[in-house]
Amino acid sequence: MRHQPRKRFGQHFLNSPEVIAQIIDAISPALGQTIVEIGPGQAALTDPLAASGANLHAIEFDRDLVATLTTRYAGQERVSIHAADALRFDFSTLGTALRIVGNLPYNISTPLLFHLLDHKNYVHDLHFMLQKEVVERMSAGPGNKTFGRLTVMLGCQMEVEPLFDVPASAFSPPPRVLSSVVRMRPIPGPGLGIENETLLADIVRAAFSRRRKTLRNALQGRATVAEIEAAGLSPGDRPEQVDIAAWVRLANLLDNVKSGED
Repeated sequence: MRHQPRKRFGQHFLNSPEVIAQIIDAISPALGQTIVEIGPGQAALTDPLAASGANLHAIEFDRDLVATLTTRYAGQERVSIHAADALRFDFSTLGTALRIVGNLPYNISTPLLFHLLDHKNYVHDLHFMLQKEVVERMSAGPGNKTFGRLTVMLGCQMEVEPLFDVPASAFSPPPRVLSSVVRMRPIPGPGLGIENETLLADIVRAAFSRRRKTLRNALQGRATVAEIEAAGLSPGDRPEQVDIAAWVRLANLLDNVKSGED
């Protein structure tokens, strides 16, 4: 497929056979599975995914690529091309146990990850190529300078497993950053027992918007010192020092306090 990469779409097309094979091996697609590819681009992953016998849905925003992909896979009943913006796509319309994959445009990767969290009940697993820096933020441990809002909001609902790095030379045009492939799976069962996802998101957003401050100050107006201590946290700690389970514990405590006041 010949296509001029468009900077406004953040297009960097994977063209390394070795890396393509490594990604497909990590995904391990199989007959009858429902696979959703975000941003198929020039079909580097699409071809082997389609050849696996999976039911493949490819979501592409670039209209020129949509036209080319539609022609390329015409007559293949197991392949559906969707001309759509993945940031607004309703993944629940494609069924359940979805296996979502893609070489994501780096300029939309974080908002797209948050959008996919809204569809986690329909997801079996996710395999994404992302900027290495983003993968490091996703998988960081407490106390790490890269530990932040993305870490907490993904980590309280997903198991995050970095797989391998991919050099810039594997793409055309090559990006200016190193890339990594990551696997995510929804935490099974009740997970960490989040009682109010909206409240959790609110306090995490508030805290990490003032991440250099202590919890006492970063959560001012949202949690008292007594409430922070009651959840087993130290008011003098900074947000990145608090592990994911502790954030859930604090949110649940605040939700119970609020419920008691109503």
